[in-house]
Amino acid sequence: MSNIRNAEKAPEGHRRIDWVSRHMPVLNKIIDLHSSKKPFDGIKMAVCIHLEAKSAYMAKAFKECGAEVVITGSNPLSTQDAIAAALVEDGIEVYAWHAATTEEYNNHIRQTIDTGPQLIIDDGGDLITMLHKDRPDLLPDVIGGAEETTTGLIRLRAMAEEGKLAFPVMAVNDAMCKYLFDNRYGTGQSVWDGIMRTTNLLISGKTVVVSGFGWCGRGVAMRAAGLGANVIITEVEPVHALEAAVEGFRVMTMKEAAPLGDIFVTTTGCREIISTDHIPLLKEGAILSNAGHFDCEINKEALKAYGEHTGQPRENIDEYKLKNGRRVYLLGEGRLVNLAAGDGHPAEIMDLSFALQFGAMEYLVNEKGNLDNNVLQLPDELDRQTAALKLESMGIEIDCLSCSQEEYLKSWQVE
Repeated sequence: MSNIRNAEKAPEGHRRIDWVSRHMPVLNKIIDLHSSKKPFDGIKMAVCIHLEAKSAYMAKAFKECGAEVVITGSNPLSTQDAIAAALVEDGIEVYAWHAATTEEYNNHIRQTIDTGPQLIIDDGGDLITMLHKDRPDLLPDVIGGAEETTTGLIRLRAMAEEGKLAFPVMAVNDAMCKYLFDNRYGTGQSVWDGIMRTTNLLISGKTVVVSGFGWCGRGVAMRAAGLGANVIITEVEPVHALEAAVEGFRVMTMKEAAPLGDIFVTTTGCREIISTDHIPLLKEGAILSNAGHFDCEINKEALKAYGEHTGQPRENIDEYKLKNGRRVYLLGEGRLVNLAAGDGHPAEIMDLSFALQFGAMEYLVNEKGNLDNNVLQLPDELDRQTAALKLESMGIEIDCLSCSQEEYLKSWQVE
């Protein structure tokens, strides 16, 4: 039983999924290697993720390898109804639709939880958090989970520190093949894809303010500079701020940056990055966007308090006229701009991330009962295997250490 809208859009969804499947060679190789073995046979898997073509193909990969997959969206605006409809036709249970209200969104997650999952893939921690709060009776049956985002890991580590986490969770976001590529190159490209297709404005010559210089912020800043923007970084972490300064970016406080920025992109995973103190300082025509998981980085209540919503000049753009007469623009309701106003990361990037998710799920099954109820690092070997498969798909060969080289690197007695 599923709960979707627009089932008639399934053909469009199939076309989109088929397109990305041709550009995800690592996941295809994994399917070839595991589909006959059915490593997830008899296991129910719940997936809470941005529900678009690439994540749909991952869900189909798990189903082909034996899992009974139930999927829901991890953001009300990133779910694509055509994709949801296609998955239902492919025998995957779906609870999601585009532009769900907060009540509908939470109900979709609740319906997914009620199926009684044994494995969980989460994106932001909403499903795992709700499972612990609302259905503790189901916790003993959960083998483990995996978390896709920095924001979700912050929440789950807080649960673990309080002794509340009831099963092991693999920190997929912290794997090298995730943050070095997905967070940096994926976010860097998809954020600007979302901003440019939504606004149809030039980036070159504008002043772009990027909040946060973690891996996502690095990618956004790098691509902004490549597009010809003048980039300002705001940070709270001294080491990250120093990195940004040494890389040639201007670094300052948000209060200093607020009057200068033409386009703002928040990437921190924290709340109220652009808030009451900053909104009156914004220049005429300033564009506000967020690339963090939750829509709390730009304080929308403060924006409404200091300005009047005057309409939507384009789809996914809300115009506010401030009390000082200036107009500013909020993209994608302050939600993830690359998904709320775009199609998310490129398929080749998500190929790596979802290969890691597959490895994490297989590891949890193989190590059932041997892992602590904590947030755990993925084994380095999974990272290396994923990278090796990607290189193979690109036709790239690399050197291997000889026996003497391995011995040299392991010894402190060098002759």
